[in-house]
Amino acid sequence: MYTTELLPRGELKPYRGNYYLWQYVPSLPAAIIFTIIFLVLSVAHTWKMCKKRMWFCLPFVIGGYFEVIGVAARAAAESKTDVLMPYILQSILTLVAPSLFAASIYMTLGRIMRGLGSAAESLSIIPVRWLTTIFVVGDVFSFLMQGTGGGMMATEGRQKLGENIILGGLIVQIIFFGLFVVAAVIFHVRFSRYQYSSMALGGSRSNSADTFGWNGMLNMLYATSALILVRCIFRIVEYIMGHDGYPLKNEWTFYVFDATLMALTMAVFYWWYPSSIQRSRKFRAESGTESSIGMMER
Repeated sequence: MYTTELLPRGELKPYRGNYYLWQYVPSLPAAIIFTIIFLVLSVAHTWKMCKKRMWFCLPFVIGGYFEVIGVAARAAAESKTDVLMPYILQSILTLVAPSLFAASIYMTLGRIMRGLGSAAESLSIIPVRWLTTIFVVGDVFSFLMQGTGGGMMATEGRQKLGENIILGGLIVQIIFFGLFVVAAVIFHVRFSRYQYSSMALGGSRSNSADTFGWNGMLNMLYATSALILVRCIFRIVEYIMGHDGYPLKNEWTFYVFDATLMALTMAVFYWWYPSSIQRSRKFRAESGTESSIGMMER
């Protein structure tokens, strides 16, 4: 038996027969607040990307607008809990937006390494020319799995299959994020040791390292990666518990463990924006995946 908690809110209606898309009536005030938050952050990211000509951040910007549309669809669903389109939009767009954030995060690490020069590139456990390719391909695979599963979630009789596909996509995303963090930490440790050993031998830190703040930028990647990882873990718990589980029956969990974490991800990435990476001859546009996705970095 499905009931609403507050009379002024919309009525929870079945989509077809006894099949309900929603387990609760979406909160209109919460959806409006987060739609505004994501819109402000997305516009800010769009402005900064264009101003700094950081085209590899385009996936991040698109992910922000996915969040805007997805949460706005929750607002529209408050009075249309029996309508399929708002449910599909909010389900798929808020599900896959973090994969787009991840794509720009992955590409940032390669640019940090290139910005620090050939000596730094040699310290990566994965050749820099393959770094972006490996992680972005994994991210695209995760994106497609989650998108496919999200579409199935709105289809009666295929919901369980959709949940399993989404689970698989989230697990793939966590695996690649874990590998990414390991690669970033190993590089961080190696380059720090390289710098201190150079100074001990009478050398000095490279001008590029001092100029664009590589250490703080890596810390930004750790912070955003951690936020997305926590969100992915929440989503995995959500889908393991299933359609009748606590997370899918209580809307506050979405706003605390998904929407808030993704808003923080956008804010952290904006504050420590990777636009200060030196564009020297040693920092050149990556080939392979990046050229195939439209030469976003020039």
